[in-house]
Amino acid sequence: MILNPAVLKIELLCLGAHAAEDIDRGRKGGAGPAGGQYFVLPGNVVVNVPLQGRFVENSPFTILKGDKGYSLYKNQKFLAKVEIVPRPKFYEKFTSDGTPMWKIALLHGRDCLASTVSQRCVYWRENRQCLFCGIELSLKYGTTTEFKTPQQLSEVASEAVKEGVVKHVTLTTGTVPSPDKGAVILAEATLGIKKDTSLHVHVQLEPPTDLKYIELLHKAEADTIGIHIESFDPEVRSRVCPAKPAMDSFVSAWEIAVDLFGAGQVSSMIIAGLGESDESIIQGAEILARMGVVPLLVPLRPIIGTPLEDVRPPSPERMISLYMKLGEILRTFGENILENKAGCVRCGGCSALGDVLIFGV
Repeated sequence: MILNPAVLKIELLCLGAHAAEDIDRGRKGGAGPAGGQYFVLPGNVVVNVPLQGRFVENSPFTILKGDKGYSLYKNQKFLAKVEIVPRPKFYEKFTSDGTPMWKIALLHGRDCLASTVSQRCVYWRENRQCLFCGIELSLKYGTTTEFKTPQQLSEVASEAVKEGVVKHVTLTTGTVPSPDKGAVILAEATLGIKKDTSLHVHVQLEPPTDLKYIELLHKAEADTIGIHIESFDPEVRSRVCPAKPAMDSFVSAWEIAVDLFGAGQVSSMIIAGLGESDESIIQGAEILARMGVVPLLVPLRPIIGTPLEDVRPPSPERMISLYMKLGEILRTFGENILENKAGCVRCGGCSALGDVLIFGV
C-alpha cells in the first residue's frame, strides 16, 4: 500500500489516535494544541497526534510500541512504522533558580523550543477568553510557571542548543492588560534568548493597541511574527473569541508586520471547525496571501476542560479540500512558506499546509 504522508497526517490531526499506556499523552492544557505527542511519519513528516480528548475515543487509529519501535494501525490493520520524537534530556535539568526546565519551555515538533512567556490572560479574568483556549489550565495542573523570565528562557534555550535538539523558538503569551498586549515581555524574552544563542525566534500576540509595539519586537530581533485571527467569520469570531479586536485592527497589524519582517515571515492562524463556512476560510486565506501573510490553517483541537471539549474536529475530507485550495492560493501569490525562518509555520506539527505543498493529496 502506498501512503500519502500529507493525507495520513491530516487524518491523524482530525481523528487522533489511541495509544499504548506507556506512551506519553502530552500536556493537558496550554496556549496551543494540547493533549498530543509528536511522531515522525513515513516521508519524514512530523505530526502532533492528538491522544487526549473526547473525539479520540472514536478514532480508527492506534499507536503501539513494540520491540522495534512504534507501529501505526488503522482499524486494527498495520499501516506503517512511525517514530516518536524523543524526550529531550534538558527536561531533566533545572534553571539556576531551581525551576525544572520542562516547566519553562517544551520541545515542539522536531526542533522547535516553545514557551508561553505569561501563562495568564486578561480575558480569563474578564470571563471573555477564547472558547478553544486552555492557556490557564496548565497552571491548574501544575505543569508550568506563571511567568518565564528572560534569564530562564536563555538558560533553557542554551541547554537545548548544547543538546542539539532545537533550531528555532516560538514565544507566545496570554494577553496582558496594557496597550502592548504582551509585546514588551515578548521583546525582553527574545533579547534574552538572542543574547546567548543564535536561534531564530518567532513571537505571537494579538494586534497591539499601538502598532509601535510591533516595531519594538522587530528591534528586539524577533525573526517572524504570528498575529492570529482564528476565524474570518464575524459571527464565529464574536462567539468563540469575544475579546478579539475588530478585523481592521488585524489588517493594520499585518500590514506593518509585513513591512518590518518581510513577506512570508508573518503568519495568522485560521482554525477550521468552529462553525465557519469553507468560503470564509478561503476568502480569508486570499486576503492574507495577497498581503504576504501565511494563512496557517489548522483543524480545531478540542482541549479537555475548555467549553469546546465536546466539539468534534472537522473531517479529514473537509481539511484535505481546504488544504488543496490554500495550496493553490499560495502558488497564485508566489508565497513559499518553506522559507519561513521560525515558529509554527516552520515547525508544521499541527498543520498540514506545508506537507500538502510538498506531497500533494
